[in-house]
Amino acid sequence: MPRQPNVMEIHLPDWIDSFLAGCRDNVPSIRDRMSLVIEAARINVSRGTGGPFAAAVFETESGKLVSVGINLVASGRLSILHAEMVALSLAQMKTGGYDLGRHGLAAHELVTSTEPCAMCFGAILWSGVRRLVIGARGSDASRIGFDEGPKKRNWKTELEARGIAVLCDVERKAAVRVLRDYCRDGGEIYNARKGAG
Repeated sequence: MPRQPNVMEIHLPDWIDSFLAGCRDNVPSIRDRMSLVIEAARINVSRGTGGPFAAAVFETESGKLVSVGINLVASGRLSILHAEMVALSLAQMKTGGYDLGRHGLAAHELVTSTEPCAMCFGAILWSGVRRLVIGARGSDASRIGFDEGPKKRNWKTELEARGIAVLCDVERKAAVRVLRDYCRDGGEIYNARKGAG
């Protein structure tokens, strides 16, 4: 077995550069921010570069786009490459620190096409974002076969208690359409225990 290097690289697909070149630097409306994220998810599916999920980090007040993440689990062969994880990682690298809520930075928010799974929920707690904006619900993703993992029923209250505001169902119909199109077109529904008894 060849020895693997102790390096982890994440490569976004080539289309991301042209997608970002077409985006405004500042996106003032929450609906427009979500529309941008849903479009990234749609392109990710149509180009066959990943799953039907996308996320972005914005400065909350100005609407400045900090980073965009897309789901790369299957193409990157890493279970952690959920859109939220990619977007948060890129934002932290761009701002030079693991805490997007640290003193001296503008408040940041995570806008995600689908409610975060259990893994991404944990990452949000530690990321420093001050707001979470969600399109489709976790039940919408589960309906097409994705395993969203165990989360407390009161996950929203848990986030709010830690100073993270939560807005749900922003452009939900459009976000659900991406999930359904992915399923209809035979997109891979990846679960680590798929088919296990």
